[in-house]
Amino acid sequence: MGTNLLKACLIALLIVSAMAAGAHAEMYSFVDAKGVRHFSNVPNDRRYAKVEWVKSREMRMPTPRYVDPQAFEGYLREVGEHYRLDPMLIKAVIKAESNFDCLAVSPKGAQGLMQLMPGTARDMRVFDSFDPRQNIRGGARYLRKMLNLFEEDIALALAAYNAGPEAVKNYGAVPDYPETTAYVERVLRHYKRYQTVAAFSRGG
Repeated sequence: MGTNLLKACLIALLIVSAMAAGAHAEMYSFVDAKGVRHFSNVPNDRRYAKVEWVKSREMRMPTPRYVDPQAFEGYLREVGEHYRLDPMLIKAVIKAESNFDCLAVSPKGAQGLMQLMPGTARDMRVFDSFDPRQNIRGGARYLRKMLNLFEEDIALALAAYNAGPEAVKNYGAVPDYPETTAYVERVLRHYKRYQTVAAFSRGG
């Protein structure tokens, strides 16, 4: 039996045993930079968050809602390099879209960290929008597509990410939709802040 499979079985056994015994001990979990979920009843790492259990006829493996932004810095750089995107821009979109809630679902049905609509997720080859790494890669790929479409204009690309490319084409500018204008301003504000923090950390 492989190490990962054995680990998964042990985790499942621990959870089933706790539930069968009627235990009320709190469990904690976090997703690391490799997309691996960790579980413990002793939150000895600041990334741990309390697991919320969902009552169901079937047992469901708990999923931590929020990811640690710092844990994904390396992955953001990797994806940013692949799609020629500033990783701080990707991070800013995640902050504006979901506030790093990997289980976020909008009223319109957008899902995950970068709030991908199901159709967009399929087009970007994302099979599980609630998987942080898949969602980030799919969202970054779509953002790169919008930047290519609007000749690297970040504001227009962000507007297209929010309202759709056709709306931006029709307006020839950021559409005069309150939601979209507020969204673009919010992402750019986060982007500027992340750039400043990154420059400071480099001593620049």
